[in-house]
Amino acid sequence: MRTSEKTSTLVFIPCFSGAPWSAEQLAPYGDAPKRTLRLPEGVDDIERYADHVESAVADLDDFVLVGDSFGANIALALATRRPRGLRALVLSGGFAANPVDSKPWKALMRAIGKDRGPLYRQLTLRAHAHRLASPFDGEGQVPWSEARSRELFLANTPAASFGARVQASLTADYVDVLGRVQVPTLLLTPSHDVLIGENASKIMLAGIPDAREVVLPRTGHMFRFSHPAGYATAVKDFLAALPSTRQDADA
Repeated sequence: MRTSEKTSTLVFIPCFSGAPWSAEQLAPYGDAPKRTLRLPEGVDDIERYADHVESAVADLDDFVLVGDSFGANIALALATRRPRGLRALVLSGGFAANPVDSKPWKALMRAIGKDRGPLYRQLTLRAHAHRLASPFDGEGQVPWSEARSRELFLANTPAASFGARVQASLTADYVDVLGRVQVPTLLLTPSHDVLIGENASKIMLAGIPDAREVVLPRTGHMFRFSHPAGYATAVKDFLAALPSTRQDADA
């Protein structure tokens, strides 16, 4: 009989930058079937991002969604549709609804989402990189920094796409439909996350029927980049504990 670990394709959904998983980030998963993708540009609605991912997995009959940050919200949106073949869900540093509850900060997010040119490159991206940072970024297997976060966005994220994704983040809300997720779910949480905060994972943990949380110590929001080996180990441990066959999973 086939095992979940051998047959499930791991589908990696990017963060706000839109950049697909790099070879370095995928390497710890070894020979497991893998697929990653780049987010479409200029899209301002999470459901449309979910449409994009749903099309990308349409040929798969056994897959696991691994969504990072903004990508976790996309993965969650798709999981609420209960797509055929979805075996499990991994949400890292994610949220079910916009975690920013401060009206002034929401207004600021909308304002900086409209920045273009030098304002985007020098102001918006520096402010965003600062919000992404943690004291532990430099300790990772791949030492990270605010400068590297800014470089990531400069290389991968046009200003118009940044603004569109801000709008998508502010309007997404899946809190009331978390119960539709009917697959085992791992909430992979960094120990320090100023951007997302503590309540986001608590809301998902309470609302998703078969959810469990793993907090990676001494990590920040960018742990997919700074701690790829530790991140992958947590994902692989979760997958190894899944029912060994689809028959077991459906029993």
